[in-house]
Amino acid sequence: MDVDQVLDIMREMSLQTDPQRMVNVFRRHTSTLFGGDGSISLSRRGLTFPDFRITRSTRWAEEINPWKEPDRLPLVHGGLIADLFYSDTAQILNDIDIPTIDPAFPFVEGTRSLMTLPLYDAGTALNMVVRIANEPNGFDANRLADAILVANMFGKATNHLLTARRLEAAYAELDHEMKRVSALQRALLPARLPTIPGVDIAASYRTAARAGGDYYDFFNLGDGRWGLLIADVSGHGVAAAVVMAVLRTMLHGQCHRHDAPCELLSSLNGQLADHADRYDGLFVTAFYGIFDPRDGTVCYSCAGHNPPLLVCPDQTVRELDQAQSLPLAVQGSCKYEQAEASIHGGQTLLLYTDGVTDAANPSGEMYGRDRLLSCVREDVPNAQHIVDCVTHKLLAFTDGRPQEDDQTLVALRII
Repeated sequence: MDVDQVLDIMREMSLQTDPQRMVNVFRRHTSTLFGGDGSISLSRRGLTFPDFRITRSTRWAEEINPWKEPDRLPLVHGGLIADLFYSDTAQILNDIDIPTIDPAFPFVEGTRSLMTLPLYDAGTALNMVVRIANEPNGFDANRLADAILVANMFGKATNHLLTARRLEAAYAELDHEMKRVSALQRALLPARLPTIPGVDIAASYRTAARAGGDYYDFFNLGDGRWGLLIADVSGHGVAAAVVMAVLRTMLHGQCHRHDAPCELLSSLNGQLADHADRYDGLFVTAFYGIFDPRDGTVCYSCAGHNPPLLVCPDQTVRELDQAQSLPLAVQGSCKYEQAEASIHGGQTLLLYTDGVTDAANPSGEMYGRDRLLSCVREDVPNAQHIVDCVTHKLLAFTDGRPQEDDQTLVALRII
């Protein structure tokens, strides 16, 4: 076999993406590569001496895919082929007469010489190719070493391709499940933004993974009062999404029991801290405020979260940072503080998670608080424009760098 023939075979095999098709390409060239008139392929994975399975045969009229149809593979017990297979080495028998009572006789009938090529996996020949010839002296011992090398390299290539296909299928299934988790998680967020008289509201929610740990919500507390919450579970992905769902359940069960934001956060913290071992070290930052539009006040408490920004019509900005305490689930005995702020007409309250300010560009530079402030100081007509401005400038700044953390924005403008 010359170089051009080898190159043609390698080129054709490199085009294959399906293991079974690559095997078929290889089989078409085995006579050129190894000599002989045909072959059978064997496997003893999961079996013990003297059992083995026939996985392929050039004599079969119908092709069987051993990976998809393992139940159709013949099981053979003992005989010459079993002895050769379990010897764990390569051999050439150039003058044989296999008796009809041999268990493998139906697969090698008429064979007068054969060559065994063990395919090693972790040091053991778990598979084997047996080349058969109808005449004695059908194989050249000088070609045996090359045949062993080629067969094993092909076996490894097939296994790698099979593994890649299985990984691809596993990733596709995982991605499908993650999409379902993401859809379920988004269903936990407000289906629509509330209608609060005199308040214009907008929100943006972008997860770094299919599912994330950011959360925002609104609670109608009666008498015109509304609870405002934004939270961020450490990390992202499924674990963070689960903790976020737990937090949401707690909030919806307790928000009407506590008139003081600090009491609500203290209650949530105690419950989360009691079961912190279940959450694998995750913690939650949160801001919870009660907005009363009748007098324009926000009574709030903050558990380690970024202080919301209060943007005035003259573009001055101040933070609601007077009631900072530890994140939830860090210390069960933590006592949460409370403060109050006034919000007047034309002012905007912007709540956000640190995925916004910590977002980095391709050079590793973070977006930061100053760039966020430059957005909120712009003269924009409503809450949606503020959210859109931040989102668009953030995307331009990161310039295609993958998002590493969830990013949430909630803007409330007093009309």
